[in-house]
Parts: sequence; C-alpha cells; structure tokens
Amino acid sequence: MNKKQLVLEDGTVFIGEGFGSNREMIGEIVFNTGMTGYQEIITDPSYCGQIVTMTYPLAGNYGINRDDFETVNPFIHGFIVKETCEVPSNFRSEESLDNYLKVHDIPGIHGIDTRKLTKIIRKHGTMKAIIGDQEETVEALLAKLASKQLPTNQVSQTSTIKPYVVPGRGRRIVLVDFGMKHGILRELTKRNCHITVVPYNYSAENILRLKPDGIMLTNGPGDPKDVPEAITMINELIGKVPIFGICLGHQLLALACGADTEKMKFGHRGSNHPVKDLSKGKTYLTSQNHSYAVNEASLANTALQLTQVALNDGTVEGIKHKKHPAFSVQYHPESSPGPDDTNHLFDEFLHVIDVAQKQNKEVAYA
Repeated sequence: MNKKQLVLEDGTVFIGEGFGSNREMIGEIVFNTGMTGYQEIITDPSYCGQIVTMTYPLAGNYGINRDDFETVNPFIHGFIVKETCEVPSNFRSEESLDNYLKVHDIPGIHGIDTRKLTKIIRKHGTMKAIIGDQEETVEALLAKLASKQLPTNQVSQTSTIKPYVVPGRGRRIVLVDFGMKHGILRELTKRNCHITVVPYNYSAENILRLKPDGIMLTNGPGDPKDVPEAITMINELIGKVPIFGICLGHQLLALACGADTEKMKFGHRGSNHPVKDLSKGKTYLTSQNHSYAVNEASLANTALQLTQVALNDGTVEGIKHKKHPAFSVQYHPESSPGPDDTNHLFDEFLHVIDVAQKQNKEVAYA
C-alpha cells in the first residue's frame, strides 16, 4: 500500500495508507454513522460525486458479496475509514473491499483519524476534498480544489437512460428513477408489482400513457432544485395517480407543491436516525442519506401536511397532500442497509392505490 493524503478545502491535511484505486479524485466529503452496510453505502447512487467517511472504525471485515449491491456501477468518488480488513471472513464474501474498489477505480484511504475528520465536518459543514499522492504538494492539491466546481448533474448521471420493465402480476407501478437503489425494486417485486422504470426526465404525458396504478419517486443524489423538469412533471401528476416519494423524491414532491428545500450543514447519513410519526405517536429507527431537507415553515402556504419529524434535529421527515393521494418520506423505508422499521410504507402505498381505485369506480358508477 502507498501513502495517500486527503486535503480538505479549508487546508486540513490527513496522511494515510491508500487502498483501492490509485487515481486522484475530488468530491464533496461527507460522513456516515452506520456500523455495517459499507457495500450498500458504496453502491448507493445518492452518494454520486461524494467522498464518504465511515465513523465506525473498521470496514471490509465481511468482504463484498453478490447480493447486497444497490446499483451495478458505483458513483462514489472515494472511501475513507480508520482501518480496513485485508482478509475478510464471511460465508457470503466473494472478494475484498480493496479489490472491489480497484475494479471500479475508486480511491480509498485508511489509517487516518476519522473521528477528527468527522468533527471537522460537523463543525464546518461538508466541503470539497481531494484524495492525492503524498508526493504532491498541498498547495498544488488546494489549487486543484479551488478550480473545481462540484457537479450539478448527478441525477442525469445516475438515472436510467431508457425505460424498462420488471414484470409482475400485481399493481402497475411507474418508478421514476432519480438514482434508484435496488432495495426499492426488491420491495416492490416482493409485492408482485408490475414495475416500469422510467428516466428522471420522462414527461407526465408519457407516464400517464403507461396507465399506472401508482407512481414511485425514488431517491437520488444532489440538489432537488437542479431537476426542474421533474418538479414540473410531478406537479402535472398530482391528483391523477397516487404518488409515493422517497428521499430526493420526497423533496421533489414538496417543491412541486410549492414548498421549499434547503441544504443542511452536514446532512443525515446513517442507519439509526430516530423519526417520529406524528399521527401514530410512534418512533422508528431509519436509514438515511441526504444533504437537503424540506423547509418546515414553507409548508404553511401549501396543500401539504407535516406527518413525520426527525427527533435529533426536528427536520421534516414526512409529508402528505391534504387533498390528493400523495405522500413521501425523507428516509429509506427499504433500508439497505438499516432497520426494517418502516418497511410497511410500501404496503401503505399499495393500500392508498386500492382506496383511490375504489373511489374512482364509485364516482364512475354514480
């Protein structure tokens, strides 16, 4: 292994051992508090363009397996951990973390003080960072950071290019792919849904031509305001077909209804974020990964109702439309990784579809 350095936009430097790819890479540095699930984290498209720091000190101990991928090709720009395991031990393991990162040309660093790094991000917020060789001067790496603009087209990078079908005999679901995790597909296929996956910029007219029973707005990377065509599309669909939004899909639904979103200081990323359901009076542990949140005050002049809040910081975690069958959550009910506390939301979505269809039939026969 070779010495690598991580240089932050504020000039902070960390020296560690490189693993994975030897390439130099720039990205937005963030942290995830999950104790497990590094394979799902690395392959979550919502991390597109980001360098992820794991606060749990060890990664790679159970290797990489064929079952836990959230996308075929990862979009992460770097992976940082206190310690990596070179010889994984797990009956499902098929290759090491180091080898997987090499194959996908993703650089990693271990052996740095990830606790100190996390505290810097918590205090100063997310920022640009670069992973480079130790031989290069800090001044040169900082100059590269200063000249680099972080991308705003992450959704177009991670979304499917063409529609495709995952056949089933149940409800017909159109899944709008903003950077979808495979876990969402797994939950819908478990319920025998007939799924048509469409690109992020598919028009409302074309979606309605597919005659869906319901529409799923998936997770994805970046700022929701960078996807104005999706906001327009969702606005045109509200009231015509039941809608369920997850993560970025949740933020886009809010924007389509006239609410606002804002960037968080360091976001929510982990597998143990407590969320309270205001109507049920229940608290769930949730899996989260987002940099942006819906502004609660902006809900006041919309047709949206606050349904769930984060107990750590009071941010918006769930909304629903007061008139039409449309609701969303900021977290990941499919987990992958994380607890299954909110898996029932997929069943609730199908129930909302059934109720809407029954009401439409009653109106038609009236």
